[in-house]
Formats: sequence, C-alpha cells, structure tokens
Amino acid sequence: MGTALGALAASPVMAQQQSATPVSAAPAAAAQDALAPVAVQPAQIIRSITVRGNQRLEPETVISYMPLRVGEQYNNERLDESLKTLLATELFADVTIGGADTGNLVVQVRENPVINRIVLEGNKRLKEDKIRPEIRLAPRQIFTRSKVRADVARIVELYRRQGRFAATVEPKIVQLDQNRVDLVFEVEEGPKSRVQQINIIGNQRFSDSELRGEMATKQARITSFFSGNTSYDPDRLAFDQQKLRLFYLTNGYADFRVVSAVAELTPDRRDFIITYVVEEGERYKFGDVKVESEIRDFKPLDLSKTVPFKTGDFYDAKKVEDTVTSLTETAGLFGYAFADVRPRFDRNKDTKTMSVTFNIGNAPRQYVERIDINGNTVTRDKVIRREFRLAEGDPFNSLRVKRSRDRIQSLGFFQDNLEVEQTQGSAPDRVILSTDLEEKSTGELQLSAGFSSLERFLINLSIRQRNFMGKGQELRAGINYSSFSKSIELGFTEPYLFDRNIAVGFDVYRRDYRSFNFTRDETSYEQVTTGGQLRAGVPLTEYVQLALRYGLNFDEINLGSESFIDPDGPGPEPVQCDPFQAGRFLCEQIGDRTVSSLGYSLVYNTLNNSVRPSSGHRVIFSQDFAGLGGSVRYLKSRISGSKYWPLGAGFIGSLSAEGGYVKSFNKSPGEGIDPVRITDRFFLGEGQIRGFDIRGVGPRVIRTRLDPNGDPIEERQVFDEPLGGRAYYLGRAEVEIPLGSGAKELGLRPSVFMDVGAVFGVKRPLPTANFPTDPTTGKLRPLIRPILTAEGLRQCSPPAPPAGSPPGSIVTIPNDPAATCPANFNLLANSIDPFLENFVGNTPKPRVSIGFGVNWNSPFGPFRIDIAKALVKAEGDDAKLITFNVGTAF
Repeated sequence: MGTALGALAASPVMAQQQSATPVSAAPAAAAQDALAPVAVQPAQIIRSITVRGNQRLEPETVISYMPLRVGEQYNNERLDESLKTLLATELFADVTIGGADTGNLVVQVRENPVINRIVLEGNKRLKEDKIRPEIRLAPRQIFTRSKVRADVARIVELYRRQGRFAATVEPKIVQLDQNRVDLVFEVEEGPKSRVQQINIIGNQRFSDSELRGEMATKQARITSFFSGNTSYDPDRLAFDQQKLRLFYLTNGYADFRVVSAVAELTPDRRDFIITYVVEEGERYKFGDVKVESEIRDFKPLDLSKTVPFKTGDFYDAKKVEDTVTSLTETAGLFGYAFADVRPRFDRNKDTKTMSVTFNIGNAPRQYVERIDINGNTVTRDKVIRREFRLAEGDPFNSLRVKRSRDRIQSLGFFQDNLEVEQTQGSAPDRVILSTDLEEKSTGELQLSAGFSSLERFLINLSIRQRNFMGKGQELRAGINYSSFSKSIELGFTEPYLFDRNIAVGFDVYRRDYRSFNFTRDETSYEQVTTGGQLRAGVPLTEYVQLALRYGLNFDEINLGSESFIDPDGPGPEPVQCDPFQAGRFLCEQIGDRTVSSLGYSLVYNTLNNSVRPSSGHRVIFSQDFAGLGGSVRYLKSRISGSKYWPLGAGFIGSLSAEGGYVKSFNKSPGEGIDPVRITDRFFLGEGQIRGFDIRGVGPRVIRTRLDPNGDPIEERQVFDEPLGGRAYYLGRAEVEIPLGSGAKELGLRPSVFMDVGAVFGVKRPLPTANFPTDPTTGKLRPLIRPILTAEGLRQCSPPAPPAGSPPGSIVTIPNDPAATCPANFNLLANSIDPFLENFVGNTPKPRVSIGFGVNWNSPFGPFRIDIAKALVKAEGDDAKLITFNVGTAF
C-alpha cells in the first residue's frame, strides 16, 4: 500500500493492509555508513565530481550545494561536511560519496519524492477546512520528514485545543510512479478530554464550591451541558488562575497567590484532574485614599469625592481598576484623550491596610485630527460619518466617541462589539479616531412556513434590504398568510433626506383579519383594512426624536360566520345580523368605515444597540387623532418605557412598562353601545402578556346556553367573546440567562420573566334578549320571536281552510307587542332557547404571570417557546401554559 513513516507518528505505526517499503535510515546514520569504509589520505586533490541518481535536479545544481570543487584538496572531514550539507537541503532521501581513494568523486543521490496529493482520513469532529490551514506541505512540493513531523504536531495541537488530548495522527505515504507519493494523515480523534475533578488545596476563607464557581472551567457532570467549559484547555487553566487571583483581590486578599496549578491525566488517559495549591494571605482594608492631578482643569478634592470607596472599606482591586477607568473617562470628557491615570499603592503589613493614591499625569488637550473608516465595501462613507458625534477639528470628547460607536452599532450593518479606536496624531495635541468595520449581510429574502400556537399554519414570503444601495435606506415587501390573517405590505424609509437628518418613508398595505372564537370554533367577524401611511422623523436633541405620521384606512367589518345571519330578518335578502347567535355587541360593530388619522411620537432613546440592547433605556409617547375626514373620530394615546442593564456574569436584566387610552369623539349609537368600535380598542393576551390565551385578558361576554326547560346543557355550550377595552397597562420584568459555549453554538437564549397587565374601561353592553321567567320554577323560558316582513311587520297565518277550499291569506300587523292577530289567526314566530350572558373582566385589577422561555435559532427557522403560569386572574380570563412559534420572527 505504501511506506509507513514510523518516526513521524504521534502513536505507533499501524500495519498496512498491503506490504510497506521501509524508508532509508536517518541522515546522520547514512552519512556515517557512507564514510565508514573510506580511508582517505590527507590533502588529496579532487580530479572530478560526478553526480548519479538525480532525476529532477541538474548535476550542476547538486554540486553547487557542496563545499567541494575540482582541483581543491579534500579529506575525510570535508567529505563528511559535504554529506551533511546535501542532506540539510532536504532534497534527498539518501546521499553517498564514492571514489574518495582515487580523487574521482561519485556523488550517488536518491531524491526525495514529490507530493502528488494530501489526504485526510478519520477526521469527523474537525472538518478539513479547519485542518488544512495547519498543514504547510502542499501538492507539488518536495516531501521531507521534518515538514511532515511539523504538520503532525500542528494537527495534534489543533485537536488538543478542542480538548481531545487522546487524538493521534499517523502519516503514511503511498508510492506512485515517477518518484511521486500520496501523503495520507490518518487521524484517530479519540474522546473529548473533560475535567473530571478540580481540587483546591490551601483555601480556608472560601469553600471549594465558591472558588470553582469563579472559574471558567467546570467539572464534567450530568447537569453541566449548558456550562460548556468542561473540556480541558491549557489556556483556560491559566485564565482560571487569573480569575482566582481577581476574586481574592476583590475581597481584600492582596497577598494571594497561586503556588501551583497541575493538570494530570486519569489512568485511562481520557479525562483530567486539576489541582490548585493556593496561599490566601491576610485580608487588607483601604488606608488613605487620595487623588492627585497634574492637569490644572481638575481639582483633586472634587475628584476624590467620585472615588467609590473610602478609608476602612475592605480592599477591592476591581474598584481600583474601575476608578482608573472612571477618571480616564472623566479626563476624556474634557478633551484629554491620553490622560495617564496611575494608582500608587502603599501597603502596611502591620496594620493590614492598603493606601491608594491616583495620580493623573499632565497631558495636552487633544483635538480630532481625522476620522478613518476602514472595511466598508458596500456602505458609503457618508452613511457612517453622519453617525459620528465628532467632526475633524472638534475637541476630543470620550462621551461623544462612545455615543458614535453606539449609533454605528445600532445601524445593524456591521459586526457586534464594534470599537472606535484612538491613536496619537501628528502632534501631541492631535488624536486620530479609526474604526475597522466588518459588514454583515443586510439583505433578507425569506420564504418560510411554520406553525404557531397563535395562528396555526402560516406562510411568510418577504424581501427586505436594510442598506439599500449602501445608502442606509430600507426597502421591504412582504406577503403573509395564516389561518387568521392575510396581508400584503410594501414600505420604504429614507433616514437622511437630502443629506439632512430628516427621515421620511411610506407604507401601503392590505390586511385581512379574522377574529376567531376558540370556544365557538368559528370566526366572530372579519376585518379587511386597505390603506397607507406617510412617515417623517426629525431629531430634537441627541437622544430625543420626533416622529410624525398620517394614515388613511378603509375598513370593512363583516360577519365571520353564516350562522350569525338571521334568515328570517327583514329585507329581500337574509343579510341581517342575528343577535341571538352573534350577540348584540357584535352586531352593533358591522359596517364600513373610513379612518383618517394624524399622529406623532416622541422618542427618548439611549440604548446601546437597537437590535439586542444590553444597556440604556427608551421612552416613547405617542398620540393618534382620527377625524381629519372619515367616519371615525378618536384620540388614542400610548406611553411605553424600557430599561436594560448588565447584571454581571453575562446576565442582562430588563424592565418595561406601557399603557394606553383611547377617547372617542363620536356619540354613542345607543344605550349600552360603546362609542369606541371594537377594532379600535386595546386587547391583551398571548403575544403581549404571557400565560394567557389570545385576547385572554379583559372585558368579555360569556354566554351559557340553556335547554327549553331553563337548565344548562350538559355538552360544552359556554361561549366567550372578548370585547377589548379603552384603557390598558402592561409591565414586564425579564432576565436573560447566559449559557456556556455548547448551548451558544446551538443558538439558545433562555430567560425568566414576570408579566403584569390589564385592559378595561369598555361600556357594559345591554343583554341580547330578556327571556321570560317561569313563575313556578323561576327558570328562564324560550323566547318567541315573530317573523317579520321586508317592511318590518309581523305576520299572522290564517286558520286551516275547510276541505276543498283555497288557503287563506297571511295578515300583517304592526311590530308591536300590544298588537294581536285576528281571531283564529296564529302569529308566525320562532322559538329561541334561553341563554345567560355575563359581562366580566372589566376591571383594572392586575393580572400576573411568571415563567421562563427560550429562543432557539433552529436549522428550520427561529423558534420561541414560553412556559408561563398565571398567578393572578380575573373572572373570565383564559389562561394558557405553553405558547410557541416556529418559522416566524419573535
């Protein structure tokens, strides 16, 4: 099969299935064997030099590598030197020199083969695109043992970085014609080496578990899947020593040191046991704390008041470091970009105190010399430069630099953790700002299908470009279809109109919505909205923006089910809404309306990232007035606020609250009818407050059907129709939990949350019907409903005619309970079984739910699942434990 390179393998050479040809001996041994039988007298003259065995190299090339020339004197030492020189070129597998006794030297060479191709076998955990860059040899290069040995070491090291210390790599060659070979690296990956145990010796103040919790490396346990750092990594071992030192230094142990850190393989060579030996030392307190400044603008006394610790506090190295950063940033606010802040320590071992003096060195005030932007190949320079809060020639200000970074990051066009670096300019008072960008894909073409607990089956086709033509413009179009909604939308946004900080945009859309009643298993009503919106926005200050909008919508609200149509209603066609089926409150909403609205929003935003914020806050106040024409008049006001902040150790906390109220300027159409139509009200439920079903919170009418005797029907005959409210509030508290590298690679982002909210304020609707009561049992009895003509008159059927006589004619009477049919005539009517209607949920009492959820960027689309328990409910609220979405944004 080939030749085994036993001397190069990281493990013993395995036998080939076919016979293997041994490679010649090592170069040094070959040189000794070549010269061993030769006995040359000193000071002999070289008469000729002949090269034999060469195939690719010319004889003159081979001779050029030797220190011997024709006519020169030679001896054994010079011949030995020539051999070593030729072998050091790594062009030859074997070299001998003959004819030393005659002066006619014959150099016999066997050239190293040429590599035809390089093959990797057995690598599963590491793909070829990860290993290939570590291999320095390449096809058409000369094969040498030293280079193969180096490549083997690099591959093994690559596996060790992945925690696979049992991995071995065995190189083999397959001989081909024309002195060519195939080089094969056979990889035995072995299991991943994990940290079985972490032992700590010498700790007295803190327990082993506390110290292990500070380390990045975790012990391999059944529950350690989410931690991810259970594999052994020498670099992480060194990092953990620094983590231990930092932990002790932040707790006042200034003399702490790690005496030794040893990682040992278990007897089966599969896992590691790590042992730390530590010396804790004594605990120190802060002594005198001072600030000295060589910059005239800074008063040491005022700066001393900003130091977050005082004499007598336990020593904390982290607070010292934070103070250095804070003082440096403070200097940057005044234009000193390169202020040198150095803490000076004075340790007193007798009193166990550590005095700290912060010295701010003298530095010139800096000005921005220029701004360098690198790496933007699609995005135009002006799109980035207009986000900088500094211009060339401005005084340096570190707060504006940070704000510039956050604004560029919030564009969403570039990599995460973007930085704006500061370097010394052409003069001591000049600074250069530069940022190295890595552009991300800003175009989105999505064709997805999925299933959600809210909308059942859904399809989404959308195209969106957030950086159209590199100008920062946004262009989008989308089509959505689900069981309860269909829509088509087109929108465009220009963030800087005519290079001015004025954003303009428009949206046009058509949206079909079906309000589905799950208790009835049928659609309550259908709403078709066709319209558009014009938008504009201008900044008022750095953090405050004003957004204006005008919208024009045409709404059509129709019955959602044929069962709600009254077949016996007046008119030539049966198109009347049947209140006994749909409810009086729903029949009152049917019709076409035009909404012409003008609105504005005031936005205060300091978030560090608009996509996934981790610090900052945002407050939005908005109002929309409908009544500039159209048939609907109302004022809808909303306010919302959210705050994000890092909690440490990768945790991110957030608090948000919002509320709204809509006031109608239309008169109420009648008693018990709210002037705000149902489509303009607020709703809460799944999607807003977790732990409740869709529209599961707030005012609703619960209808319980009865049999003709007034008794509840045993079958499920309780219908629930949410009505929404004119006012609502909603609050959320959430903590995003960090995960280890293993879970991060899967795209998991878990969080725990608590939601609080309510919707209320709608007018109590009148009962659909007043059923008569049986005077004996007190139970409700069926209602007799007359069948009306197209003119709204009651009908009386004549008595049965005598045999052989034609039937009589129907007589009409006014639709008045006092009106009676003629003698022997019967009133045409239907019998309506009784039902009970309860109006519930119209209360500002807070509903509370808690739970946890997980976002997962799955291979088949984004996935979100929430498990929430409703702790506080009101009568009529519909709770729901689990909600999820697949294949749609969340």
